[in-house]
Amino acid sequence: MIRELWDQHLLPRAIDVILSDKTTGEWREQVCVQASGDVLEVGFGSGTNLSHYPDAVRRVLAVEPADVAWQRASRPISAFGRPVERIGLDGARIDVPDASVDTVVSAYTMCTIPDLDAALVEFSRVLRPGGRLHFLEHSLSPEPAVAAKQRSWQPRWEKVAGGCHLDRDIPELVRGSRSTVSRRSRCPGRPSCGRWAG
Repeated sequence: MIRELWDQHLLPRAIDVILSDKTTGEWREQVCVQASGDVLEVGFGSGTNLSHYPDAVRRVLAVEPADVAWQRASRPISAFGRPVERIGLDGARIDVPDASVDTVVSAYTMCTIPDLDAALVEFSRVLRPGGRLHFLEHSLSPEPAVAAKQRSWQPRWEKVAGGCHLDRDIPELVRGSRSTVSRRSRCPGRPSCGRWAG
């Protein structure tokens, strides 16, 4: 009961606060600004990315497991002024046809998807030829001492952070799932950002 209250009601609100500061907004802008066409956003949350999408985005299909986050998105969706539809709860099972979206966006989400390998297969499946995955994620540090701490904290961290993994090397997992990564950046102390060509 307490775990459900935390995961479904309190944690989405906490994430809104933690991941809505000015610096995070600048990183979101970098990831979202080149999105276009029909966008699948995995881990839609309360719609924080909507204000960063350019006019080239026609509509957004949202995958979001938390009902409270989706409810809190009503104001950003209204301000967005283009169609936004919640189409699923799990990035590893996306209910849209093959080759049906131009851009997949994931911001602070791939750390939490339980079956990330399956989700990456789904991202590939739904992207049209030439489509792209744009992602913003925290990741396993390239510095061994920091990575060791991330691994030691992981068992406790995932219990309070909704299943978040501090110890996933997300850029490497993305790169291993496809033959082409169009651009990737990774700096110590900053999240990993990238664009993955379909």
